[in-house]
Amino acid sequence: MCGIAGLLAVDQQAAPDTEAVRRMCDAMVHRGPDDHGLRADGPCVLGHRRLSIIDLRPEGAQPMTNEDDTISMIVNGEIYNFVELRKELEERGHHFRSRSDSEVILHLYEQHGVDFLDRLRGMFALAIWDKRRSRLVLARDRFGKKPLYYHLGPRGLTFASELGGLVASRRFEKRPDLDAIDAFMCLQYVPAPMTAFEGVKKLPAGHRLVFENGVFHDPEPYFALRFDEPRRGRIEELTQELRNLIEDSVRVRLMSDVPLGAFLSGGLDSSLIVALMARHSSQPVKTFSVGFSSKDHSELPYAKMVADRYATDHHEMVVEPDMASVVPELVRHYGEPFADSSALPTWYLCQYTRTGVTVALSGDGGDEAFGGYRRYTHSRTARAIRRLPWPLPRLVAAMLSHLPTPQAQEVRDYGKRIMEPEHVRFLGLSSPIPHKDRMMIYGRVMRERFAADQVAAEFERLFETSTAQDAVNRVIDVDIRTYLSDNILTKVDIASMAHSLEVRCPLVDQEVMRFAASLPGSMKIRGLTTKFLLRRVAEELLPRRILKRSKQGFGLPIDRWMREDLAPLSRDVLLDQSARERGILDPTAVQDMLARHQRGEPRGFQIWSTMILELWYRECVDG
Repeated sequence: MCGIAGLLAVDQQAAPDTEAVRRMCDAMVHRGPDDHGLRADGPCVLGHRRLSIIDLRPEGAQPMTNEDDTISMIVNGEIYNFVELRKELEERGHHFRSRSDSEVILHLYEQHGVDFLDRLRGMFALAIWDKRRSRLVLARDRFGKKPLYYHLGPRGLTFASELGGLVASRRFEKRPDLDAIDAFMCLQYVPAPMTAFEGVKKLPAGHRLVFENGVFHDPEPYFALRFDEPRRGRIEELTQELRNLIEDSVRVRLMSDVPLGAFLSGGLDSSLIVALMARHSSQPVKTFSVGFSSKDHSELPYAKMVADRYATDHHEMVVEPDMASVVPELVRHYGEPFADSSALPTWYLCQYTRTGVTVALSGDGGDEAFGGYRRYTHSRTARAIRRLPWPLPRLVAAMLSHLPTPQAQEVRDYGKRIMEPEHVRFLGLSSPIPHKDRMMIYGRVMRERFAADQVAAEFERLFETSTAQDAVNRVIDVDIRTYLSDNILTKVDIASMAHSLEVRCPLVDQEVMRFAASLPGSMKIRGLTTKFLLRRVAEELLPRRILKRSKQGFGLPIDRWMREDLAPLSRDVLLDQSARERGILDPTAVQDMLARHQRGEPRGFQIWSTMILELWYRECVDG
């Protein structure tokens, strides 16, 4: 697990800018505090920061080269099938210098060319420089566990593991991308391939980028998860097959030459991972949990229940967040606006876990793969209602949207969305600041530019290109292509790497994900039960209270915090003269938003997102 950076100059006769790569690596020292390396080869410079996990000897250092020094490579990540690949390659005559999992990538490329990516099982972002072919290959793993940012300018191609690292190259001007800012305000993250800076891109998950003989080829997918290859079988057979796949995925991720443990939230996914780790560990599994003093936002009792059942070496910490100092630090590490409030507890969890281990397994991906969110249930119900004979769909929607009891507010809100197009309903259920609300707080330039909802148009395209047929899998497909890679996995990567911690996600294994994609929606949502088949897998492994509890998540009491703990910070940030002069937000609308929230009209997530945006301008644009 590491940080990578590099560049390829257009002018192949000029001396390469090694100092730019050195600056990028220095800016990412937290990703790899154990070692560093730099290699200049013609017009290409590769840089590496190393967090030693497998093969701690010097032979595992990067950049790595092949036997005749014609191919160089840097990689951030882990390859879980490297033992099998190494044996196969040795039988074909390849010679290895280290025990590192990374070295197999070099020889796979020699053997298969750019198609070598199909053979890798793991998480990675990598760069390969082939001097003989004057070819640079960049690639990112199938689901976006490891990030990769790049900029193509007059001087050539520059790339890095983090946006902050790329900024340190000083090879582009930091101009905010307004399209990305509008997308952030809708989604709370910036979706690939955009970044918050003009001219800077994220390489999308499952894509490779090739620069050869001075020709830049557009990023192309080498992998796409398909939902149109259905799997048949009895529930008992599917349950056993899924259990075997997840158990194997956990087993291969236990490989490490440094201390290893697990996140344990007390939810279904992380609890299942810990249970399977215990089956394959000769020592008690080290587990780590964080909670909050507010009992309604703490899962520590459930985590303790699982820890006791499997006699883990359990560590837990109650957090009292120092918001005023930690939020700006979070913003700096993300390098672009990111307003998922669970980033804060994830930050503390990674910080705490690193005190005991260097590698941790997590349950991330279970909700997206197996149907853990209420929006999946809502989408299935909406499709069923819309298939009723006319005019019953409109009558049922009207009835649900006018239920009289105060407790039915969520059902009323959902009823109003039943007749909306699929992509509009999806954004309505997942976006804290829908288009009409953004129009109310934007300044004049933003209102005029985004009068038409560009985010909605992009999500309409995503639904149109989905290979899924049933309502549940269609939403899951879109979530995996956006929310999983650009929010969930980004959040964990930044929080963990900021503390030099490697996180592995068994449920985001390619074989587990392929299996999940082949299941019909009825195996994921059944009645009001979410993650139906995954719960069946966990039945013999987890306490009944864990299996039956509803999803709590890692969110925070944002409405209360923005009214109390963070109210002074939000006022100072959003009403400051620099924020007023940017023109992104309308100052009068912002004041009204803050006042309404104090009067009891919930605007917490709007305030949180706009505060994060302005803090990003201060920390990452203004400097």
